[in-house]
Amino acid sequence: MADDTNGADALKRYYFLRAFVSAVWVAAAFTVGAANPLVGGALLVLYPAWDAFANARDAAANGGLRANLPQAFNTAVSSLVAAGVLAALNLDPRLVLVLFGVWAILAGVLQLAAGVRRWRTFGAQWAMVLSGAQSALAGGHFLSKAAGPLPASLAPVIAPYAAFGAFYFLVSAIALTVKARRAAGPA
Repeated sequence: MADDTNGADALKRYYFLRAFVSAVWVAAAFTVGAANPLVGGALLVLYPAWDAFANARDAAANGGLRANLPQAFNTAVSSLVAAGVLAALNLDPRLVLVLFGVWAILAGVLQLAAGVRRWRTFGAQWAMVLSGAQSALAGGHFLSKAAGPLPASLAPVIAPYAAFGAFYFLVSAIALTVKARRAAGPA
């Protein structure tokens, strides 16, 4: 029971951190990223790089990458997307949106799988499952946006996606907090 409690506490802290970092990224994307395409491009590289790092750290804290195959795959895919976005920024901004679209679809499916798996152990994962499904849908939206006119900076195009991610991570952290308080009983 202590391991489950410690695991749930670690997962809750992880979700709060993911929500915070995503919220900061969104604020930067809508402000400095929108005004400065160079900074916006750097933010576009940092977003999947942060996702790769966060997934790797979360997997390491929960038995390693071998025990967490969805996160291991997500770590690899996110790392490749960060490198791909860096290259695509110099080639064609449409390719950046295509990469984000494909990544959002893959990451969404993997997040959905991780959420379903964790639901059995920790419960309170409905927001992560919903987030994964929405991420996959957002990926399709990015792919469709790549065919139309593009703004000077793409960071504000991606920012709503990141904002929803921040929201779902925050809701998941709060749901785990509420679940733990209910399990502890009256104070």
